[in-house]
Amino acid sequence: MQITIRRATLADAETLSAISKQTFYDTFTGTCSPEDMALFLEAYFNLKQVKRELKNPSDFYYLAEQGGKAIGYLRLMEDYSNLPLMKKWKSLELKRIYVLKEFQGKGVAQQLMDYTMQYAKDNDYEVVWLGVWEHNGRAQKFYEKYGFEYSGHTHDFPIGNTPQTDRWLWKFLT
Repeated sequence: MQITIRRATLADAETLSAISKQTFYDTFTGTCSPEDMALFLEAYFNLKQVKRELKNPSDFYYLAEQGGKAIGYLRLMEDYSNLPLMKKWKSLELKRIYVLKEFQGKGVAQQLMDYTMQYAKDNDYEVVWLGVWEHNGRAQKFYEKYGFEYSGHTHDFPIGNTPQTDRWLWKFLT
């Protein structure tokens, strides 16, 4: 499947908010209560929050589109706050990579990941790192295909009152 990947702008805020809510819901529904899910979606993917992130010049959102319709996205940032250990290297965090359910398995995620890795190389990053839910085997296998390895570090990623744990994965480029 051929897609276009482009940097999201403030004009894409509503689209990005909607696709963020939908893809997160589809990925994690059933792992927490409906109330926790609703509160999480509103807290992290509301229009005001998405606009704030899009206005941050260090926060990079990219939309995957087919025929002008957003079908997935990724979010990249040189951010060391979640795992200060990463300050040892010039590190790029892949904060999010999501594809609408009906487009999964069609190569969209691979194209987004290829874009991420090329971006990291073009900007002289030494390592790309990300958090993945410890029970998301499908995502972990996807990242392993790209050479990501478990760093030995985890972090709490609760959805509302539902405790969950992410594993930090990394891939060194040098």
